[in-house]
Amino acid sequence: MKTSVIVTTYNWPEALSLTLDSLLRQTRLPDEVIIADDGSGKATAEVVEAFAAKAPFPVLHAWQEDEGFRLAMSRNRAIAKAKGEYIIVIDGDLILHEAFVEDHLKNAQPGLYLQGGRVLLGERMTKDIFAKSFDPRNIGPFSPDLGNRKNALRNRLLSRLFLRSSTTMKGIKGCNFSLFKKEILAVNGFDNRFVGWGREDSEFVARLYKAGMQRKNLKFAAVAYHLYHPENERAALPQNDERLQKTLLGDRIRCEDGIDRFLKRVEE
Repeated sequence: MKTSVIVTTYNWPEALSLTLDSLLRQTRLPDEVIIADDGSGKATAEVVEAFAAKAPFPVLHAWQEDEGFRLAMSRNRAIAKAKGEYIIVIDGDLILHEAFVEDHLKNAQPGLYLQGGRVLLGERMTKDIFAKSFDPRNIGPFSPDLGNRKNALRNRLLSRLFLRSSTTMKGIKGCNFSLFKKEILAVNGFDNRFVGWGREDSEFVARLYKAGMQRKNLKFAAVAYHLYHPENERAALPQNDERLQKTLLGDRIRCEDGIDRFLKRVEE
């Protein structure tokens, strides 16, 4: 199954470089990687160019102007370019376990939105990794300076035991998820009107539920290590909460301003 990995980023080329390097170590390589760039500068472009020169698969850089936090639009722009039938979306501050892509694909099913967890690397661990005094390939469940430590354990038997479907809105996170591209298109992708941090992922999943899909959390699989950084500014959260509530209370499946805006451009 042809698979596209979408990597979101904004002006943190050091972290993006680690994420991309971890994609090169996968037991099942992606068929293409697309960088969903929300307006980064030259340093990020240089990281993408260097990665594309050594990657054994196509690499695209889907860049948009820096006009504030526009993650939803950035993702739509990248997914519209994807040639894969299956889409895995990650943030560009994750270091991936070598079986990350393999785990997503083994659990992929039509009608399922798969969400993986993350291990939180502490500030000290993150500094050591950037300083190259600690090799991220050596991170495990018993490494120091970890949060959500249990998420560092990969075990196929436990993963099967804990794999259950639901339609809950609790705990939705967009840093590590996957589904078929046709299912993204069916709900018109993310709502481009989300500007500022927060709730664009939940609103997207709410429409997937209304379209008849279910969510499965990948436990003890698709392991990803999240590099430490300060929390994003959340001034836009009230208005984004309001937009989410309108979707939850309504019956709308497709957003008005979504991925179709960029699909037209790809076709042209």
